[in-house]
Amino acid sequence: MRNQIRDRLPYAFEDLGEQSVKNIARPVRVYALRPEAVADLPATMAPPGPPISRSAIVPRLSIVVLPFANLSDDPEQQYFADGIAEDLTTDLSRLAGMLVISWNTAFTYQGKRVDTKQIGRELGVRFVLEGSVRRSGNRVRVNAQLIDAVSDTHLWAERFDGDTSDLFTLQDEITRRIAVALNIELVGAEAARPTEQPDAFDYILRARAAALKPPSRENRLEWIMMLERALALDPESVEAQSYLATVLVARVLTNMTDTAAADIARAEGLAERALAAAPRNPLARYAKGEVLRAQNRLGEALPEYETVLALNRNHVYALAAQIWCKLAIGSTEEAIPLFERAISLSPRDPELGSWYQGIGQAHLMQARTDEAIDWLEKARRAAPAKSIIHSWLASAYALKGDIGHAVAELAEARRLSADDRYSSIARLKAPGGLWAPKAVALRTATYFAGLRKAGVPEE
Repeated sequence: MRNQIRDRLPYAFEDLGEQSVKNIARPVRVYALRPEAVADLPATMAPPGPPISRSAIVPRLSIVVLPFANLSDDPEQQYFADGIAEDLTTDLSRLAGMLVISWNTAFTYQGKRVDTKQIGRELGVRFVLEGSVRRSGNRVRVNAQLIDAVSDTHLWAERFDGDTSDLFTLQDEITRRIAVALNIELVGAEAARPTEQPDAFDYILRARAAALKPPSRENRLEWIMMLERALALDPESVEAQSYLATVLVARVLTNMTDTAAADIARAEGLAERALAAAPRNPLARYAKGEVLRAQNRLGEALPEYETVLALNRNHVYALAAQIWCKLAIGSTEEAIPLFERAISLSPRDPELGSWYQGIGQAHLMQARTDEAIDWLEKARRAAPAKSIIHSWLASAYALKGDIGHAVAELAEARRLSADDRYSSIARLKAPGGLWAPKAVALRTATYFAGLRKAGVPEE
C-alpha cells in the first residue's frame, strides 16, 4: 500500500500557490490533495472524513411516498395505486416546511423489498409512507401507513374505502384526506422529538403541535409563547410571523382574549411583514385573510383564502374560513355542505368543534332547532372551552322550550367568556360582529330571540 501511495506522489497534490496563513510571518505555498489520487485506494488508506451528524443532514420534516402496492387480481389497477402515490407526493410538497422526495426517485423502489432504515439513509428522510390498494367488485380499499425511518417504528395507519363508480374522484378524495392527516401526524411526531438546543424551527413545530390540541385560552397562550421564542431567534421568519398573526386573530375570533384590539393590531403588522417578504406564501396569505375577517372586511378576506387554496388545495383552515365568511353574509345553505367537506377532509381535526358549531349555527339561523341542537351538542363535546358554542346551544334549547338546559348553557357561556358580552342583548350587538345585513336579520329572528327566552336582558 505504501508503494501505491509513493507511486502516486508526482500527481497526488495540487499546487495552490502562495497564500497568507494565520500566525505565519510570510506567505507559504499551499497544496491540496487531489480527490482522484485516492479514488481507488483501499478504504483503510483513504483519509478519514469528519463525523457527520445525522440530524444535520436530515430535514426535520422530510418524507418519501413509496409506490403503493397493487393487491388486486387485476394488474390494470396498478395505475390507480400509482396515481394515489404520485398525487400524494405533489400534495405533500405544498405543505409548509416539508421536504418531499420526487416521485421519479420514489418510483425506483417499486417492487423492491428494502429496509425502511436503508431508505431513510439513502434518501436522507425521516419518514416513509407506504401503502396498498385492493379492489373487490365495485369497492376499493386503500391502506396507508407512516413509518419513522430512523427508528423503524409505525407512527400512523389509516384505511380508506370507496366506490369505484368514479375512480378519479375517489383517488382525489383519498389523496387529499391522507395529505391532511399526514400534515398533523408529521408535525406532532417531530415536535415530540427531544432537542438539546432548539432553534426557531423547533419552536415553530412546538407551536404547531400546541395548535393540534382542543382550543382553549391556555392552549392559545402556549402557542403564542412558542412563536414569540421562534421570532426572538429569527425575527425575519415568515413562518413564525404568519403563525403568530394567525393565533392572535384566532383567540379574538373565539373570544379567548382580554386584549382583542391589541391582538388584531399586532397580527396585522406581522401579516404585512410576512407578505412583504413572501407574497406567494400560503401561510402569509392565510394570516392576512384572518386579519381582514377579524376586521369585518369579508369582501377583502375571501380573495386571500382563494389564493391560499390555489397554492395549497388541502388547506382546510382556508376552506373553513371561506365558509365562515359565507355564514356571516347569510349564505347558510351554502355553508353546511362546505363545512361537511372540511370535516370529511380532516375528520380528527382540532378545529372539529368549530366546524360542528358552524353547521349548528346554520341550522338554527334557518329555524331548524332540533338539527341545530344535535350539531351544537357535538360541538360542545369537541370543544367544551368555547363560550360561543354554549351561547348558541342556550338559544337553541330556549327556542325548543327547554329552559332548564338553556339557562345552564348560558351560565357556562358567561363563565368561559373573556368579557361580559353575554350580560345583555345590547352588549352582544355592540361590537357589530362579522355579520352582513341578511345574516343579522336571521340571527335576530333566531339566536337573539332564543337568548331572550333563556333570560338575557335587552340592556
